[in-house]
Amino acid sequence: MRGLLHTAGERVELTCAVPWIADILTEGTAGQLTVAEGTTPDVRVTVERSSAAFDVTGWRVLTRDAWCRRGQVVISDACSSGLDLQVTASESSLDVVARWRPSGRERAAAAVLRARARLLLRAVLLQYPALWRSQQRGRAPLHASVCSLGPVEGSGGQTVMLAGPGGIGKSTLVHGELLSGAACTCDNLCVSDGQYAWGVVEPLRLPAEVHGGHGRRMPYGRREAAWPRRPVRLQPDRLVVLVRGGKPAVAPQSHSLAARHLVAGTYMAGELRRYWAFAATLALGTGLGGSHPPVQAIADTLSSRLPCLQVTLGDYPGAPLRELLAITTTETATGASA
Repeated sequence: MRGLLHTAGERVELTCAVPWIADILTEGTAGQLTVAEGTTPDVRVTVERSSAAFDVTGWRVLTRDAWCRRGQVVISDACSSGLDLQVTASESSLDVVARWRPSGRERAAAAVLRARARLLLRAVLLQYPALWRSQQRGRAPLHASVCSLGPVEGSGGQTVMLAGPGGIGKSTLVHGELLSGAACTCDNLCVSDGQYAWGVVEPLRLPAEVHGGHGRRMPYGRREAAWPRRPVRLQPDRLVVLVRGGKPAVAPQSHSLAARHLVAGTYMAGELRRYWAFAATLALGTGLGGSHPPVQAIADTLSSRLPCLQVTLGDYPGAPLRELLAITTTETATGASA
């Protein structure tokens, strides 16, 4: 397997010599993998067939199960995935070589918890290297969805960043907008510099009743789906905080509270739970970049620059997002004319 993936604002070249891992990676790219010929990647990820340990003779012990020397880090059982990684970083590129070397315990866990094992492999190979490379450009990972609703009557052609913790309803709203012709760069994860948002590629994950019963089963009664269309980058022009409880409603949100929701939702996200240690290990071992991405600073920039709204969702799927925003736009225009 060899291909190119545009994710987190980075061009990631994937090469995999292990067929079953290649299948997992292909599935995880959700139809976004393209031919790699003629393109200089920002990140190279190579999965080797070898199961030998990386030679760290003479390397400095960085922490438990991690070693480093100038510009390089070796991590054993990275993020409990069963993969050993050798990472070589410079100001201009990132190379990750991976070998599948699980312990007996990890093999047993992978056999029993297959969905978990797949998600860990995708995270370590598809997401975390690109996120870390993007972090070196001053971007921060955010647990948010970003959709361009297009020139729909009343909606103003808005590009919306949806903030809120997992399970709040972002994926369902995104799916509804995709069916209505919207262009979305991500379902749950993006990176942002405070102005633009670049989507992190992962399959759409939808409740089984919304999905129609197709796609791989995932936790929380969801199934996966490929993306029908996906721009690499979007520029949000409003920040919408999603909450549940009470009567469905749309109201203005304070900038500070909108930033709090965006930051808290990011740190609560299961998809990023292992990323913080991964990023800190690479930063300390390679000597490049900060040990932590500027999540708070980016959230503050977005919330202070953009109009902020709070959308309260009912217990069951209700009006599409564009209808709610159209009502808000109309009410704002009416109030201004009065």
